[in-house]
Amino acid sequence: MPRAIIAMSGGVDSSVAAFLMQQQGYDLIGITLRLHAEINIDLEQSCCTDQDIIDAKAVCDRLGIEHRVIDLQSNFKEFVIDRFVNSYISGGTPNPCVDCNRFIKFSKLLQIAEDEGYDYVVTGHYARVAYDKNIDRYLLKKGVDESKDQSYVLYSLTQDALSHIKLPLGELSKAKVREIAEQNGFINASKKDSQDICFVPDKKYAEFIKTYTGKTFPDGDFVDLSGNVLGTHKGIIRYTIGQRKGLNLSLPRPMYVCDKNIDTNTVTLCDNDELFSKELYAEDINLISIKELSEPLELEAKIRYKHNQAKATLYPQENGVIKLIFDEPQRAITKGQAVVMYIQDTVVGGGTIL
Repeated sequence: MPRAIIAMSGGVDSSVAAFLMQQQGYDLIGITLRLHAEINIDLEQSCCTDQDIIDAKAVCDRLGIEHRVIDLQSNFKEFVIDRFVNSYISGGTPNPCVDCNRFIKFSKLLQIAEDEGYDYVVTGHYARVAYDKNIDRYLLKKGVDESKDQSYVLYSLTQDALSHIKLPLGELSKAKVREIAEQNGFINASKKDSQDICFVPDKKYAEFIKTYTGKTFPDGDFVDLSGNVLGTHKGIIRYTIGQRKGLNLSLPRPMYVCDKNIDTNTVTLCDNDELFSKELYAEDINLISIKELSEPLELEAKIRYKHNQAKATLYPQENGVIKLIFDEPQRAITKGQAVVMYIQDTVVGGGTIL
């Protein structure tokens, strides 16, 4: 009988994933990762809370499988929270969910699986893993339910990792998953999906960073592209590229954040049409469907999780950097975000925008 670890988040997706794998004859153990201490957050919109652990255990009990809780708070602090904070402080806009999947969830669970003799790690992500024997590579594909597709946040999975991962929800819609949960009496059948960043209270990123670091971020100048002062900002970490709301300025026309300069403590504003550009560079690249990039490749790319894919050409550069040129200009390409590239429903690879 094949053996698998199922990552039990306490939500409906991982619960149904566990049920489906059990139906396929897998010997399962459920593992919930404790990633951070509870803080002042909306528990219905977060994940990794004490209630999530209780819910995960309830589902495991109902399925008759062992449930284990593993404390990874120190790892989460180092590889997710610290990276998130450092990126913001250096002028970027990070994606901590990508880091959490890369450095915590899959990394640690795959290590446990190897140490304890389990064949696979199973999660409730909406994506698919396939093996193409013609090119001898494992592929990461979009979930069939594109409205829930999570392939974007999984782009960093390596060939070795993909060979030991099962994603049983990839062929299902969210509605079908909830239906299965209700049919099996799972306590979390109607539980809301987690939203936004789990460790930031009430989505107040700036306040979290100030409290976490003990640092203050002084007021500075809003400037236009010509360097003219337009007003005073309330700390550079409060702003993201493309932002218009919350600037608290009286301007003759709408203006948007297009740059942040840490050295001069200035936030540059521009007109909406000046936010659009066709080129980006990215580093820390992971390729999945191809072994290496030796010549230009036509594909589609997403510059944010909720961004629509856009046609582009990928060019290799030196030192592991890639250059991407879009057919049409894209709005608010942002340092620190992930760019993920596709050919049809298959992930080519991805990296971090420079």
